[in-house]
Amino acid sequence: MVPGEDDGGRGSSSVVDGNGSMASTGMQIFGFVLALLGIMGAMVATLLPNWKVSADVGSNIITAISQMQGLWMDCTWYSTGMFSCTLKYSVLSLPAYLQTARTTMVLCCVLAAMGLCLASLGLKCTRWGGGRRSKRHAAIASGGCFVAAGFLCLVPASWFTNEVITKFLDSSVPESNKFEPGGAVYVAFVSAGFLLMGGFIFCMSCSGKRHGPQDLVLLPPPDKLLLQQQQQQLLQQQQELQHQYCSLSPLDNKTGYSLQDYV
Repeated sequence: MVPGEDDGGRGSSSVVDGNGSMASTGMQIFGFVLALLGIMGAMVATLLPNWKVSADVGSNIITAISQMQGLWMDCTWYSTGMFSCTLKYSVLSLPAYLQTARTTMVLCCVLAAMGLCLASLGLKCTRWGGGRRSKRHAAIASGGCFVAAGFLCLVPASWFTNEVITKFLDSSVPESNKFEPGGAVYVAFVSAGFLLMGGFIFCMSCSGKRHGPQDLVLLPPPDKLLLQQQQQQLLQQQQELQHQYCSLSPLDNKTGYSLQDYV
């Protein structure tokens, strides 16, 4: 084997591993930003009162009232500039799709918050979170939380939109009671997309085969490791000498002769 060939192969492999680690870290940061935007959008969509707004069709074009309905309140906007909202206190009186939207959106925000906490531990650019193996597990868990939160945000938005469009196309519903999807629904769709993309990025950034020791970053430097080994060997030698000295009999410990030994 030609001298230096092995060192060159190791150097090239380390360069490739370093570039791959930097690319994976950049993807993780990008996924974290997407997930952060997703949870912010999900929280805003949950609180907004315009999940559906009154449609401007027929006689509603000349009306002076604009109605909006959300998950927690119904609001009315008058042409005079007045704005009034009424909270929905009774949960059992709400339709099934509205109750489901409330529950799933709250669960979405909770899961996304848990995912952000795990993602902060699983980021490769941070010092906390343990070794490489534990960071990998935390990143995969955070990706799963983001994906689940994205589906929980996508389901109520789709169901709510389907209900609004179905009633809008129903000819038996009067034009004054027809609504169309509001801005909160679109915010929910976009937030679900951000959460899903962030979750998939986190899962894919830690997938694949890993070469080499998983917790190499936790090992001490070679000089420090050698010094620790030498100190351990010295301690073992001192303990062995003490044990041999204590095991000697009193007669063996005497270094001189006494007159009483011959009397």
